[in-house]
Amino acid sequence: MKKTLRLVLGDQLNQQHSWFKNSEKHVSYVLMELRSETDYTQHHIQKVVSFFLAMQSFVEDIKTKGHRVVYYRINDDLNKQNFSDNIKTLIEKQGFERFEYQLPDEWRLDEQLKSLCEELKIECNSVDSEHFYTERLEMRDFFEKKKSKSWLMESFYRQMRKKHDLLLEADDKPIGGKWNFDQTNRKKLPKSHKPTTPKLFERDVTEVVEMIHKAQVKTIGNVDAKHFVWPVTREEGLEMLDFFVEECLPLFGDFQDAMAVGEWSLYHSRLSFLMNSKILSPKEVVNRVIGHWEKNQDKIDISQVEGFVRQIIGWREYMRGIYWAKMPHYEKENQLNHHNQLPSFFWTGKTKMNCMRQAIQQSLDYSYAHHIQRLMVTGNFALLAGIEPQQVDDWYLGIYVDAIQWVELPNTRGMSQWADGGLVATKPYVSSANYIDKMSDYCGSCFYSKKDKIGEKACPFNSLYWNFIDRHLSIWEKNHRMGMMVANWKKQDAVQKVAVLEQAKKVLENLDNV
Repeated sequence: MKKTLRLVLGDQLNQQHSWFKNSEKHVSYVLMELRSETDYTQHHIQKVVSFFLAMQSFVEDIKTKGHRVVYYRINDDLNKQNFSDNIKTLIEKQGFERFEYQLPDEWRLDEQLKSLCEELKIECNSVDSEHFYTERLEMRDFFEKKKSKSWLMESFYRQMRKKHDLLLEADDKPIGGKWNFDQTNRKKLPKSHKPTTPKLFERDVTEVVEMIHKAQVKTIGNVDAKHFVWPVTREEGLEMLDFFVEECLPLFGDFQDAMAVGEWSLYHSRLSFLMNSKILSPKEVVNRVIGHWEKNQDKIDISQVEGFVRQIIGWREYMRGIYWAKMPHYEKENQLNHHNQLPSFFWTGKTKMNCMRQAIQQSLDYSYAHHIQRLMVTGNFALLAGIEPQQVDDWYLGIYVDAIQWVELPNTRGMSQWADGGLVATKPYVSSANYIDKMSDYCGSCFYSKKDKIGEKACPFNSLYWNFIDRHLSIWEKNHRMGMMVANWKKQDAVQKVAVLEQAKKVLENLDNV
């Protein structure tokens, strides 16, 4: 047997991987805390802490099973702070004859490791991460075989349901008579309703935070180092999964799009970091949710379950499929030619817009916001304001604990910013204050008036919305899903239209101070 070095990345913490079924004396594993990973964008302090703790926990777990492990801390003197140099040094000093790695989920790392293997003078091999339902290019092949110009997630999602026999009757028809219950998943949180208290974990991470600061890693956001709330071990991940199915699933679907002041978690699972780091697998999460529903169908409606399953086997796998089919040019897409600067309040939360303040401050405090806060509040504003997509990408990639480029980039540049020209989203996800008020209680305590388009107290979303329609009118006139909005704009009074566009111009000229 050749002496083998196996690399495990920080988002490949899958103890169930076939690599770890048996310990082998000729095999050593290496994991690394690296400046190349902390510095490629500016990350939230809680994100860096979470990944470091999860990696350390993973190492201790596989060590107890007899595996040999080399672990580089961020402040180790021997740490050269990048994969290539550390691996070359290990191979030279310890005489490894073979190098193996699991396929990365990020394009940049895939390219780095392929280049490294070309430089090494020993055998190299890559294996699957054994995490996803699909292979890298499976979705691309699915749509190319159908000869589809539009890559609709819904058709891919139905294929996934059939392929994996999920929520189906015996004749391959969907349980409940519908494939998608999205129309019933859009309820506002009632004023008298108090959501379940979110499950939080408690650990003192002062030592890790101090180590990160001492290493001069630049981070964003806040952290209560004495009371760190995120699950970072497999045991904690399974606890979080249990909490979700037992306490949150019965109302997850109803309120998955709702937003409320002071309610940062609602009925969301907050399992995305655990899945994106591969501590939990999507299959075990989906199977646990469906299994719990099957035993409690008298208490949990199918719409709650389908909405959650769709996010994982539909949307999550779809985003990965888009990423691998369209990289590397996808991260340069800017079909709407947007070049404005990201406002400073994205980093501070200091804005008079209550919806933006709530979503951004929550992100700074918890490194978390749910999908509607990301899509229809911060993302909506960035799109309406014409922010350069790369700046939007960098912010989302850095601020959220679950953000890894394969899932962040298609969601941000495609779904949120429509920078791919409609490949992911058949229409831009934009709205005036009306939608935000419909789905939240944010507008009631805001400095701005949700109804006004013009004036000092007019909500910026209102004028920016119509300015966005007007600025790209030639594009929206060709989009059948934008027909109503285009018609509404065209029939408005000419004097009113000029006033609205002037209002938007003032907002755009003073973005940092709205």
